[in-house]
Amino acid sequence: MTDDDQIRFEEQIADSVTSFLLALRAIAREGNGAQAVSLLLLEISQVLLAGARLGAQTDFTPREEFQPDVGPEADIDDLRLRLADMLGGVDAYTFVFDPYVPELVESRLSDDLASIAIDLENGLRHFRAGDVEEALWWWQFSYVNNWGNLAGAALNALLTVVAHDRFDTDFEADAEAVAVADEMLGSTPVVQP
Repeated sequence: MTDDDQIRFEEQIADSVTSFLLALRAIAREGNGAQAVSLLLLEISQVLLAGARLGAQTDFTPREEFQPDVGPEADIDDLRLRLADMLGGVDAYTFVFDPYVPELVESRLSDDLASIAIDLENGLRHFRAGDVEEALWWWQFSYVNNWGNLAGAALNALLTVVAHDRFDTDFEADAEAVAVADEMLGSTPVVQP
């Protein structure tokens, strides 16, 4: 990779992270559950592309053994609470964290999105402070170690909400989740004969 290509790559990753964080805050602030599921599906898909690009690179190495201090983490508790309130009945979900050691994990979209935001924002603070190597290392490390898996699980959960809404699956166990999905997305449920 040439120096120009490397600089473009770094800027594209930082732009993707910035875009995700701005969109996530806007979605939470707006509080429109009917639009949130589709918008979150789009935003998570886009930031996962940035993560996949990081994951495909040779491991980045920070200049120092210990992460330089870039100040306190952003306070995302309000964001998490707004997302939880907005997502309501579709906030809680389960997923398999490690498909090679299958164990169901109970989680919340609001918690997972907040955790993703913390990881991405931490790298962005390094990037904005001019420590690009540390930012790339952090984004890559946290993608492989945490936020990539959480984003993939959240993407699957949101896609399932959309699928239930679009295809009106008829599973008795999922009736409550389907009703919540219909309400969130503003759909009129299809009445089965």
